[in-house]
Amino acid sequence: MIDNFNRKHNYLRISLTERCNLRCFYCMPEDGVPLRHKAHFMTSEEIVALAKIFVAQGVDKIRITGGEPLIKKDFENIITNLGALNVKLHLTTNGILVDKYISVFKKVGLKDINVSIDSLKEEKFNAITKRKYFQKVMDNIQLLLKEDFKVKLNVVLMKDWNEDEIISFIELSKNNKLAIRFIEFMPFDGNQWDTSKVVTYHQIMDRVQNHFGPQNVLQISPLSNDTAKNFLVKGYVGTFGIISSVTNPFCDSCNRLRLTADGKLKNCLFSAGETDLLTAYRKEEDVLPLIQQSLNNKHAARAGIGLFNNENKKLFEANRNMTSIGG
Repeated sequence: MIDNFNRKHNYLRISLTERCNLRCFYCMPEDGVPLRHKAHFMTSEEIVALAKIFVAQGVDKIRITGGEPLIKKDFENIITNLGALNVKLHLTTNGILVDKYISVFKKVGLKDINVSIDSLKEEKFNAITKRKYFQKVMDNIQLLLKEDFKVKLNVVLMKDWNEDEIISFIELSKNNKLAIRFIEFMPFDGNQWDTSKVVTYHQIMDRVQNHFGPQNVLQISPLSNDTAKNFLVKGYVGTFGIISSVTNPFCDSCNRLRLTADGKLKNCLFSAGETDLLTAYRKEEDVLPLIQQSLNNKHAARAGIGLFNNENKKLFEANRNMTSIGG
């Protein structure tokens, strides 16, 4: 699956549900996500069937996302069937329920798990998520490490909220094989994004180098299609990285497609345009031309949005909120 810029797409992110057991304000609108009848969403069988079509076209990596994917009814059956497709399976979760699925993850060969956590301070964690699961998430991160999973922590940085915890997060990687990933606050419908709230790549690096000393912060050679610029602190077991979608995008090597829980294909995280695969599939129509059409419509960078600034807010608000995209 190749687009007009000769980018090969072999990575599919599948959202299992729009629902979540947290209410992070940067992800979910204040009023929540409107509830829709289950008929609007892919069934377990449809998720696997559509995934098979993508795998037949060259997809060899599938990431399961949400909402929160582990609250999806029949999650075990879905991931078991996806695991049989001879692909690399990855998962992004808020970590609350992972202890219930450790044996399932091992059975299907899922080793790479991203846990979203935006503060190491319980009170602040509760304020961001509007729930009280801090200790549960922290315990489950340690459980994943103990069980030898490859764990990344996704940290969305927001000015005046958690940029003061950058060093504290990196310190977690001193004795743990953790990959800390700082993510610039990105604009979506309903999340009250503003340029003044973005903690930029350069601001993060300034803080890190001022603390550890620039000679002790080493850049790691990037792998193909890396979304993060990765680093390590001398002597530390783990690493940290920065995903700078707002100030320093990485679109030239993009290999990702997104399938939403209601069966829409998004060729870019920031694109308001979508291609309805589920309706066509239910009509027993060939979805391959639709997939190729979506690829042909993909812009060179960030859905054709030039600058991420306050003047372009209407373009971002035309997109979905993060929880219904799947990240």
